[in-house]
Amino acid sequence: MVASREAKTYRQDVRSKGTLLSPKQREDLLKPYLPAPTASRSPAPAPRKLRLQLMNTFLKRQLHLLVFIVIHTLFSAYIRIRQTYHILLDRVFAVLYYHHRAPELIRQDVKNLDRIPEHISVILELKGQERGTAGLETLMDEVAEIAAWCSCVGISTLSVYERTGILKAYVPTTHRTVTKRLHDYFGRYIPSLQVRAPHVPSYLNGGSSEEGTVSMSSGHLSILLLSAEDGRSTLVDLTKTLTEMSQRKKLSPNDISLDLVDAEITESVMGEPDLLVLFGPSVELQGYPPWQVRLTEIYHMQDNTGVGYQVFLRALHNYAKAQMRLGR
Repeated sequence: MVASREAKTYRQDVRSKGTLLSPKQREDLLKPYLPAPTASRSPAPAPRKLRLQLMNTFLKRQLHLLVFIVIHTLFSAYIRIRQTYHILLDRVFAVLYYHHRAPELIRQDVKNLDRIPEHISVILELKGQERGTAGLETLMDEVAEIAAWCSCVGISTLSVYERTGILKAYVPTTHRTVTKRLHDYFGRYIPSLQVRAPHVPSYLNGGSSEEGTVSMSSGHLSILLLSAEDGRSTLVDLTKTLTEMSQRKKLSPNDISLDLVDAEITESVMGEPDLLVLFGPSVELQGYPPWQVRLTEIYHMQDNTGVGYQVFLRALHNYAKAQMRLGR
């Protein structure tokens, strides 16, 4: 607390506009009530020392920038060299193993393989800048080419995954496009063809069939069109259905097993493919049905940018060499 005498003296000095006390007397009056003085601030650095500090900071920043530029340049050069190498390798394989739309040449390319997949699946993409009619025609043309290659090799089932599911709305058109391409390869006598999609009537040999599947034979090709809605949403719907059946006592919880789930998904969507081929530049499944790829062999060619016969052929060779350990 400020003593009453000091307070009275201070007020009198204020009323006299500072004429009662001298500056020294004012300091002595307030000094007992001021906080203890803190440690004196460090003296400002000398101009030379300050310049050295600024120079060191500048040099460190420039060194970090130089290291970043060097790393970025080396990595960019590596990417360019790798892409160029794969493009040249792709062109070489395209020349050496071009099929000329001749089934005999395609069979010749795979005759030495130990095994051929019965069910092959591919992931295609409707390009963003080609979402019009041209993009749909390109997509159907890619499906037709892959279907022809599968027929020549002897693969009986081809599942085509396209995220948006636009092909499901054009099942008859897809069937006609594939049939025309098969005529280009086989001439007059072509394998029987079925184009179908989950929860959509199938199209068999130019006619609509309400049956989901037909008996397979050596001269038959079944094409299944898939989209993102056939993936995780199918698992969710199946889980809800099994839960409701269990709550209503129509199904015992002990009866719900992996075999039951697998059978239901196989019936509603498809079975597990032997080989999945990615034609994109990176490994991206784009929402592909997850249950069906538990034991599927996945093939991807680095830096590839489109559907090509050489990618399809190398995928078959890779599948033939793969060791199927099945989790062991």
